[in-house]
Amino acid sequence: MSILGQLVDGLATGAIDVIDLTAPLEAKTPILRLPAPFGNTAEFELEEISRYDERGPAWYWNNIRTGEHTGTHFDAPVHWVTGRDGHDVSMVPVKRLIAPAVVLDFTRQAAADPNFLLQIEHVRAWESVHGPLPKGGWLLYRTGWDARGDRENDFLNEGRTPGMAGECAKWLAEETSILGVGVETVGTDAGAAHSFAPPFPCHAHLLGNDKYGLTQLRRVAELPVRGAVVIAGPLPIVRGSGSPCRVLALVER
Repeated sequence: MSILGQLVDGLATGAIDVIDLTAPLEAKTPILRLPAPFGNTAEFELEEISRYDERGPAWYWNNIRTGEHTGTHFDAPVHWVTGRDGHDVSMVPVKRLIAPAVVLDFTRQAAADPNFLLQIEHVRAWESVHGPLPKGGWLLYRTGWDARGDRENDFLNEGRTPGMAGECAKWLAEETSILGVGVETVGTDAGAAHSFAPPFPCHAHLLGNDKYGLTQLRRVAELPVRGAVVIAGPLPIVRGSGSPCRVLALVER
């Protein structure tokens, strides 16, 4: 049987499971809210065009209004000033949209301290047990924050959300061969990252080094520590800095 035939057979028999890591996209989807004078993204909206009525008797469809960085979404390098000469989201090589993933679980620490920051020593300790980070793969940083995803106030938590220390973001971006970082929070950076040096180090270092971000992931708890394959499907928006994204994980059972 061909390799693709084995994949299809595995999906059909349940030997390979598909886990949807995507948050539903709707009007109540939490969005990042920046203080004045900064601009803010639009909330997600559906505008009905027709629904089996005089505007279109046999069809239902909508216009949508949203920001590129709303809900589960993909950060392309050009999203940040450090990556301004890099790829927009339509230019991301499609082979990089399918990649292995590992899960680093710091749910307990984030529950005890919502400002918890992932440090280099945390990652190295994980590697000593589970092996190296995957070359060309995703580091999925689990904090349990997706449990808050349907309650915007709890999800944003007045800016007190877990993230990554600046030194760790720089190290991951410059010293490892990962493809990018995926998180359950509203953005890849900690809620307090505006006060770091540089500000928002995950964005600054990762996107400035041709790596990517995935945010507002769900069901990461259902993935193995290593062995999953992530398929991330952003819209190919020309000149886009990112896109809402359907993120799926393939897991062998």
